[in-house]
Amino acid sequence: MLPAGDKHLVQIVDAALADTSRRSGDWLVCHAGCTQCCVGAFAISQLDAERLRSGLLLLSSDDPERAARIHQRVQESVSRIAADFPGDTKTGLLDESTEAEDRFATFANDEPCPVLDQETGMCDLYAARPMTCRVFGPPVRSEDGLGVCELCFHGASEEEIAACEMHLETDDLEAELDSEVERTTQVHGNTIVAFALRRQIVSSLS
Repeated sequence: MLPAGDKHLVQIVDAALADTSRRSGDWLVCHAGCTQCCVGAFAISQLDAERLRSGLLLLSSDDPERAARIHQRVQESVSRIAADFPGDTKTGLLDESTEAEDRFATFANDEPCPVLDQETGMCDLYAARPMTCRVFGPPVRSEDGLGVCELCFHGASEEEIAACEMHLETDDLEAELDSEVERTTQVHGNTIVAFALRRQIVSSLS
């Protein structure tokens, strides 16, 4: 079950995105139908996974046909990537060993997200998307420095990019909510979108 505090977390992050988008202006070229960031597997937390599953459950009631298409894409994606998955294919959890992390760096880099409708270029679970998706594009600071989408901020100086930095102070809240989900579900560790949704699909069929 998705923690009640997740709604507050999403509101904070979405407000921060709106603020940095305003400051970035035309340098931020992210738009509906741009799907470069929707290709390639990436790690998500159990909080993200639970949000996605909740979103799929809601969609199954509101638009069963679209939900069914996600089900199909998830099954096809898992079939393609399972053999090379650096983790447990039964649980969908990523291995945390150094060797597995090295393998993950080159894992499924050409695999489209199963939530992406490639015909429309739109995310079918946009409101329930993971935190990584919510902050990708604008300048975001990490241990590697200030990063932006390679399609954005062409011609901007380092100072201009820094002035548009997305300011987030949500790490503690996100960690607290993720721990709450892990305690509730008794599932610990990161996964990826395809395996997170496969769990929801299997549960709905049982």
